[in-house]
Amino acid sequence: MNMYWIYDLPNWLFGVLTIAVTAVVGLVGLYATRGWVRHIHGDRHSHNEVVGYFLGAVCVFYGITLGLLAVATWQTYSDVGTRVGEEAAAVGALYRDVSSFPDPNRLELQSNLRQYTRQVIDVAWPQQRRGIVPQDEGVTLSALQRNLSRFEPATEGQKAIYAEAYHGFTQIAELRGRRLQSVNDGLAGPLWIVVLAGAFLTIALTWFFDMRSQSMHLWMTALLSALLGLLIYLLAALDNPFRGEISISPEAFEIMYARRMQEGK
Repeated sequence: MNMYWIYDLPNWLFGVLTIAVTAVVGLVGLYATRGWVRHIHGDRHSHNEVVGYFLGAVCVFYGITLGLLAVATWQTYSDVGTRVGEEAAAVGALYRDVSSFPDPNRLELQSNLRQYTRQVIDVAWPQQRRGIVPQDEGVTLSALQRNLSRFEPATEGQKAIYAEAYHGFTQIAELRGRRLQSVNDGLAGPLWIVVLAGAFLTIALTWFFDMRSQSMHLWMTALLSALLGLLIYLLAALDNPFRGEISISPEAFEIMYARRMQEGK
C-alpha cells in the first residue's frame, strides 16, 4: 500500500495523528483485554513482576532496533543533503571557471548553467517531492557538455582552465546522478513491518499488567503508546529525504544562484 500521502499533510498534523493512533490503539486494547487479563492472573497471585521483566526485555530489543534504523535514516538524510550542497557548489565553481572563456563560448556556457540551476530549483525539486525522478535538467546538461566540447583552448592558460572546467562538469554530472538515485530512498517495506509490529507488541505487553488503579494503568499505557508514536513519526518524517516538510530544500542552489549568477543575467 502506498503511504506517501502522509507527506502531503502538515508536519504538526502528521505528528499528532501518529501519536493519537498509537495512543488510541493502546487504550482500546487495554479496555478490551482488561477482564481477560484479570482472569489469567487469578485471584491469589499476581504475575506483574514477570510481565515487567518481559516488557523490559522487549523494550531493550525494540529500542536497539529502532535506534539503529533511526541512525541509518538520519545518516542517509545527512548524506543526501551534503551531496546537494556539493552539487550546488560545483555548479557555482564551473560558472566561475567559464567566466574566463572568450565570447561567445562564455555567454553560451553561463546561459546553460543559469538555465540548469533554475530548472533544478523550479522544476526538479517539486518533482522530487512527489517522488518523480526529474529529467528536464539532463537536456540542459547535455547542451552544456556540447558547448564545452566545442571550445578549443588557444593558450596554455586556457588549456588549464578548460581542464578544470571539464572536471567540474564531470563532477556535476556525477552528483546529479546520485541525487536522482536518492529521490525514492527510504526504509524497505519489511523494515516498516518490523517497526510497526514491534510497536504493537510493546504496547500489547502493557495490557498484561493487573493493576488495582485503572487510571494509573490507563496513563501508563497512554504515555508509552504516545512515546512510541512520537518515535515512529520521527522515523517516518526523516525517511524520505525529499518528501514532506522535514526535507532537503534547494536552498543551496538558491543561495549560489543569487550570489554568483544573478549579476550575470
